[in-house]
Amino acid sequence: MKKALVVGINDYAPIGSGGPDLNGCINDARDMANTLVICGFDPAKIKILTNQNATRVNILTYLKSLVNSSVKGDSLVFYYSGHGTRVANIGTDLEIDGLDEAICPHDYASAGVIRDDDFKAVLRQLKAGVNLEVIFDCCHSGTGTRKMDLGLDLELSYEAPRFIPPMLEDEFYMTYASEMQTSKNSKKAMTMTKALVPVAGMNHTLWAACKDNQVSMEGNISGQIRGYFTYHFCKILRATNGNIVRKTLDKQTAMALTAMGAAQINQTESITTEFSQKIFS
Repeated sequence: MKKALVVGINDYAPIGSGGPDLNGCINDARDMANTLVICGFDPAKIKILTNQNATRVNILTYLKSLVNSSVKGDSLVFYYSGHGTRVANIGTDLEIDGLDEAICPHDYASAGVIRDDDFKAVLRQLKAGVNLEVIFDCCHSGTGTRKMDLGLDLELSYEAPRFIPPMLEDEFYMTYASEMQTSKNSKKAMTMTKALVPVAGMNHTLWAACKDNQVSMEGNISGQIRGYFTYHFCKILRATNGNIVRKTLDKQTAMALTAMGAAQINQTESITTEFSQKIFS
């Protein structure tokens, strides 16, 4: 069985104007859901959470349900379009163990972000023989954006990064991370870049809209605000009805982003054997 959880957040708390709102994430979520149907997913098996429904509790609850209710042979998708950020990872010994990448639910300002550690705790429950694609069109780090020539069918009147600046304390740790030394009692080494989930022993495939030192952008594509990564990712999936191996999808998405002049490179992480297999298989 094929099942999916699709999350898109334009409206960040408070509801309505205010907050670090975006414009293209609902369009992205709609496109992803429709694309999954073309790729063989039953509309009834696609759960969609947007804006004020995409709270921290709801996202984690539905993700846990998606993972825990799956059985061998199932193909799952967790898609997120919205803001991303980075936070300091404080260990139980109150040592700084590194930097966590995180996504920002609608109520992140009050409920907190969803860190990579939170995802790992859920994904550990994934049963053997279950296929999971994790697709993120958001930023996990980056210090700025650059304007670029995006071609004739794109307008530069609107362009925005999907990135929430870190809190002061996290920004401080990021600045000095390369100089900080972990204590003699700590077994963990400081790392400047930390994948959302570790590649070694991965039980799923992670599709990220950009590398961890870049920002994921949204802009005007033919009159509609879209995430650049999701636009091309879905376009390629629809053209092939999902009948495409992962390494080809990865390459074609990268080529499409380059062709439009986007200053981001998608990054796909998985175990080696998964790259040569068809997506959703």
